Amino acid sequence: MAVTLSRWPDPCGIFCALLTYACVGYAEYACLAAVILPGYSGSGWWRYLHASLYTLDILFLLAAHTRALLADPGVVPLPATAIDFSDIRSSATRNGAELASESWTVCNRCEAYRPPRAHHCRVCQRCIRRMDHHCPWINNCVGELNQKYFIQFLVYTGIASIYALLLVLAKLVTSGKEKKPEEEAESQASVAHTIVLLVESLLFGIFVIVILYDQLMSVLADETAVEQLMKQASRDARRPRRRSGMAVLREVFGRGYIALWLCPCDSPPSETGYSHVPDHDV
Repeated sequence: MAVTLSRWPDPCGIFCALLTYACVGYAEYACLAAVILPGYSGSGWWRYLHASLYTLDILFLLAAHTRALLADPGVVPLPATAIDFSDIRSSATRNGAELASESWTVCNRCEAYRPPRAHHCRVCQRCIRRMDHHCPWINNCVGELNQKYFIQFLVYTGIASIYALLLVLAKLVTSGKEKKPEEEAESQASVAHTIVLLVESLLFGIFVIVILYDQLMSVLADETAVEQLMKQASRDARRPRRRSGMAVLREVFGRGYIALWLCPCDSPPSETGYSHVPDHDV
């Protein structure tokens, strides 16, 4: 379910999200009109098979991106009434090391309690549970509740990029027949679209594969990008014992069947969410 954040719209995020849809739409058009249909004109069965598979991957890509964009990343709710944090702030100044080891912390910007591993996002202006980073390409934070969709978006984008590259290479290998004069203008436009598609697939493919690798390593290490940046500063802070790789994967993708992990749909949540605020005396 989408969550309305208390912030002004981010122009950079809106532009990047729209640019993503534009690039994906162009890749679909160029791959079908300039690569698949002309390249496999003599074999209708293969042409429709590749067109269907590529379009299916694009649909899953768009579904995952939309879910990551609209889903609640794990926003920590604000308190219903104003809370006086003056005593806590003064004690935090005196006993910073002790407060760093507590399970729950206090966000000075939100003026609210936040659960372990929650961090404040300067763009969203809210605390996000298990925040990894704020991604302008989905115009949203990547956190506890939508990291699954973000990883799915990366996977399907990587598949689409590699698939398009293979189709372009196959077209270059098989194209060699003489063209009629009336087909020459059409061929020039097809070559232009093919070159743009090739460049776009290379750039996006390398970009998302690097980010996907970083995301998977972070998940398996049970450490978000924010925690990695803060690792040096919080070296003396206590961290819970790391869990197994399957445990943290199920925390991200849910407790459903493994075969459904790449399906951009809701799955049974993990059992590590925080649904209450601790009872502190203020």
